Amino acid sequence: MPPRAPRSGTPTTLPGLKPAVRSKGYWQATRAPRYSLLFALPLLLLYETLAFGLTHDTYAGVRNGADVLLKSVFVWLGGPRGLLVFGVLLVGIGLVLVIRDWRRNGGVKPNWFLGMLGESVLYALAFGGVTSFLTSVVLGRASLAMNLQEQFSLAQQLMISLGAGLYEELLFRVILVAGLVALFRRFGLGNVPAGIAATLVGALIFSAFHYVGPFGDPLELGSFAFRTMAGILFSALYLTRGFGITAWTHALYDVFLTLR
Repeated sequence: MPPRAPRSGTPTTLPGLKPAVRSKGYWQATRAPRYSLLFALPLLLLYETLAFGLTHDTYAGVRNGADVLLKSVFVWLGGPRGLLVFGVLLVGIGLVLVIRDWRRNGGVKPNWFLGMLGESVLYALAFGGVTSFLTSVVLGRASLAMNLQEQFSLAQQLMISLGAGLYEELLFRVILVAGLVALFRRFGLGNVPAGIAATLVGALIFSAFHYVGPFGDPLELGSFAFRTMAGILFSALYLTRGFGITAWTHALYDVFLTLR
């Protein structure tokens, strides 16, 4: 009996060939590691190059607080070699995620990176106004968090701004919020309640972080509420648009605030 022909629309492959990868649209694909992490790579290179150029050191000197905090853990655990371990882990894990995603879903469309940059610029331009408005709804008055860093040069402020986008999003969204979600789920919360609780707690910790240390801002209700709302919005952006766009949005917002 001859083999039956497949029905119209039924996907088929020749023996020994893998089925073609179904292409995903821009909004879904650009959240994936091959787009998101590659998009964040220039931000990492810009920050580290500028930081090293200003301090002539891979660790000491003026740097973004989240960067110092993350690297301090590795220096405390491994001494001078801790920085090397940190760099290898940061680049290595990112590379593994990109390669795995690339193999599963195909390559990239270079022009989509321009779309991601355009998104980041638009979000950064709108971020301050939206956050200030939402803060005013909560407090009953408008508030804007300003970076009080007059003691730093313009180049240092720009470097810190780039580092905020990269390392603060890595620490407070990728590591902290994800860790809190896992913790809350362990205590019996469902996915949605755990995500909401992790976002709120993570935003409070993110806000409080800006008032710690010798370069911390003076603690004020208005700026604390603004930064808490900013943490919530950054978490929402991270969940919907991925790490790369969120990191660039944060960095560009801080840069625009510095240059205004």
